[in-house]
Amino acid sequence: MAEKVKKIKPKAVTVEPVQAELAAPIVVIHEDSDVLPEITEKEIAAQPDKYFEATGRRKTAVARVRFYTRGGKEFLVNGKKLQEYFPLAADQQTALASMKATKALDKFKVTVLVHGGGRSAQAEAVRHGAARVLVDFNNRFRKHLRKVGHLTRDPRMRERKKFGRKRARKSPQWAKR
Repeated sequence: MAEKVKKIKPKAVTVEPVQAELAAPIVVIHEDSDVLPEITEKEIAAQPDKYFEATGRRKTAVARVRFYTRGGKEFLVNGKKLQEYFPLAADQQTALASMKATKALDKFKVTVLVHGGGRSAQAEAVRHGAARVLVDFNNRFRKHLRKVGHLTRDPRMRERKKFGRKRARKSPQWAKR
């Protein structure tokens, strides 16, 4: 059955400009706003000679991340430079993602001790740990890092092998006779 569709023509609308004099707009930035705070050298210098530490995890990989307020601006993973430890560019970007999101890439000396899991999981553990350190350093980063998803631990893990199965879910071959 074909029903008739009635087309409605839009009416012409005219907008008259407002003749009132407007003062300059006032911009109020609240502490909760989306404006990302900058880490200044003054803020780093105000900290005592110490480090900020946090743990990041992903699958079976665990990373202990330390940000030093003093020293050269380098990024060491298990005693090696970042490019040596994570040869793939994707893993390097993943490991540095939290620092890039907060524009803190060249502000700290970073040392990481990571073990367990594979390289990708280790890179994600480093990202998680770095995000947690940045929140410890300055709590104003929490909202931005939470929004990007760097503070949430990825809970996906390998399922355990069950009794009577070849793997977690694979059954032995079934024979009718």
